[in-house]
Amino acid sequence: MSTKKLFINPAKTLGHINPEIQGQFSEHLGRCIYEGIYVGDDSNIPNVNGMRTDVMDALRAIKVPVVRWPGGCFADEYHWKDGIGEKSTRKRMINTHWGGVVEDNSYGTHEYMEFCRQLGCKTYINGNLGSGTVAEMSEWVEYMTFSGVSPMADLRKKNGHEEPWNVDFFGVGNENWGCGGNMTPEFYGNEYRRYQTYVRDYNSDRHIFKIACGPNVDDYSWMDGVLKTCFRNAPDFLHGFMDGISLHYYTHPEGWEVKGSATDFDDKVWYKTLSKTMYIEELIERHAAILDRYDHGKKIGLIVDEWGTWFTVEPGTNPGFLYQQNTIRDALVAGINLNIFNKHCDRVRMANIAQMINVLQAVILTDGERMIKTPTYHVFDMYKAHQDAELLESYIESEIIGIEDEFKVPSLTESVSLGTDGQIHITVCNLSADADHDIETILSDAGVEEALGEIVTGDMHDMNTFEDTDRVTKKEFSEFRITDGRLNFTIPKCSVVHLSVRF
Repeated sequence: MSTKKLFINPAKTLGHINPEIQGQFSEHLGRCIYEGIYVGDDSNIPNVNGMRTDVMDALRAIKVPVVRWPGGCFADEYHWKDGIGEKSTRKRMINTHWGGVVEDNSYGTHEYMEFCRQLGCKTYINGNLGSGTVAEMSEWVEYMTFSGVSPMADLRKKNGHEEPWNVDFFGVGNENWGCGGNMTPEFYGNEYRRYQTYVRDYNSDRHIFKIACGPNVDDYSWMDGVLKTCFRNAPDFLHGFMDGISLHYYTHPEGWEVKGSATDFDDKVWYKTLSKTMYIEELIERHAAILDRYDHGKKIGLIVDEWGTWFTVEPGTNPGFLYQQNTIRDALVAGINLNIFNKHCDRVRMANIAQMINVLQAVILTDGERMIKTPTYHVFDMYKAHQDAELLESYIESEIIGIEDEFKVPSLTESVSLGTDGQIHITVCNLSADADHDIETILSDAGVEEALGEIVTGDMHDMNTFEDTDRVTKKEFSEFRITDGRLNFTIPKCSVVHLSVRF
């Protein structure tokens, strides 16, 4: 086994890694909100103002920077006035998108804002363009952010919150090419122009970052069509008109219809999953190239606000709840994606894994009073060192591995940053199902003085269960040595490693 070299240039920064790249997504779907985040004031599960104490402690530990809410497909059928006021009088409805269960609207605007307050994160509201009106969206922004005298501000005060909240990000519709209205890009582009006009900055000191609905996967015509429509006769386009545009991409190895099991897979499906995950880099590059034609100064961020694995639901669970287990394979998917987002931080300004709790590639799973942290959680725990850091120029040698020609992957992926703590942070993923790799780290014009390491690793099928909660955790990694200023280490198969280096 030959030694692979990791080259790092500490003198060359390539961009700023926004903390929001490690954002989360919470939708009114299955047990993400109800039981996952919110149990209500009168629950036997320990909580503060209805928010689960164990979940909140775990999320604070990974420094969640932003949470997107209320959807997802749910966003474009959500009418915000149903979720305010006295809980006993709030409207009850059927969640037609997800599981056909009753939505009692006990978790609404006030509860979401309380959740973000306790978490200490930024807010990302997704507005209803698909079935809502301009007036409805305008009034929601007014309700949340206006401090003066107005019908909506007065209503907020009547409902118990005197001061306005901060809305950091606002999505004008969701998946409007599909569940959000089945629109054409030109039609949506014109609707976006109209709706965003009324997402006003009531506080002159705080701009609401407006996000347009971008494409699904490789729909390059949607990206071009929306931008062409929005840019037409819009001289002030880059001055608060559009700050970001979204991109959605899920990894399902067996295709959209079949998807495949979250826990029962072989080496072939392992590589197929990782190969399909790697495809997001091509999507980012090609969509960014379209953005470059309209936005030469890279003012508009690419917002990957839905990403992650999407497998067949766990046997015996509601198909509409999208509940799936989480293995070492998911940990590698998380590490690969976060490395790619870091290395494209000049365009990728935010990313939100789908979803936070009990849905798809969740960081936390709950069962009544019990809670477990998934392998994906522990990867986010390691990668938090990249938040607010400066991306450094880096390159790692690797070889192409896999079983079938169609689904080959590089054996190693990495990203490197200069952190706010003054240290270099290296994250490396070993995609091999059966081979460890020796790596020699070379810092140009500098030497390594000291290093600390941590790792998430195991058999590809390893997972945490409610009976075995710590089979996969973040552990100390000490399989390295420093020789003549060079850091040498061996990364095991199926692993994600984080090294903090003082140089």
